[in-house]
Amino acid sequence: MPEITHAQARLAVLIDADNAQPSITEGLLAEVAKYGVASVRRIYGDWTTQQLVGWKAMLLEHSIQPVQQFRYTTGKNATDSAMIIDAMDLLYTARFDGFCIVSSDSDFTRLAMRVREEGLTVYGFGERKTPKPFVSACDKFIYTEVLLAEAAGETPGGGGVVTELKRDQKLVNLFRQAIEASSDDGGWAQLGSVGSNIAKQQPDFDPRNYGYRKLGDLVAAIDAFEIDERVLGGGPARAIYVRLRRQHKRPRAERG
Repeated sequence: MPEITHAQARLAVLIDADNAQPSITEGLLAEVAKYGVASVRRIYGDWTTQQLVGWKAMLLEHSIQPVQQFRYTTGKNATDSAMIIDAMDLLYTARFDGFCIVSSDSDFTRLAMRVREEGLTVYGFGERKTPKPFVSACDKFIYTEVLLAEAAGETPGGGGVVTELKRDQKLVNLFRQAIEASSDDGGWAQLGSVGSNIAKQQPDFDPRNYGYRKLGDLVAAIDAFEIDERVLGGGPARAIYVRLRRQHKRPRAERG
């Protein structure tokens, strides 16, 4: 069976209207397009209330199907249940390669885990306040604040200062461990492999969270690693390799 590429991957996009803002729509769908084709686009909520008026203008423009779910009991979120039931129905059709769950609600943690158990990829989208269990249950989690910043033409994350990045020991260690896990005998690791390794450890990792659009730009800004750009196979294709910066020992005569 041929390997499915991102461009071919069929995705089901399910949006919790109670826990997402209409302003993210364009950025959301542009981000989803990086990972595949949004074959299904559904949004769940009680459309009889005024709370979701802002979403209505977005539905026709972006071909998003609204799913009505009345609030039968005050204090209970029937929307979550309807969205989870639909997700399982779609899962059992075996027509999809992945799911995009748009919500900041931890109630979808078990759904994300269940979908991944079937071997499908789960992309989560939510605000930075999203509980860690839901974030960790996804293969990749994108913060909607990043999408809003990009839509406004701003630098995602506000831009990272080099000295601050070098002092971020957690970030530096994350790169160090990923490089060591992916490196060859010379200590060099292809940047793409490093990024994949980091994503497995930390689903919400995104260079845009630090103010950089590309992983290579973030690595260069940290200024703690050696970088080598190589031509592949004698053609135009290039790949970036990184390794831990090696400390040069002083000659014995120069030591105090």
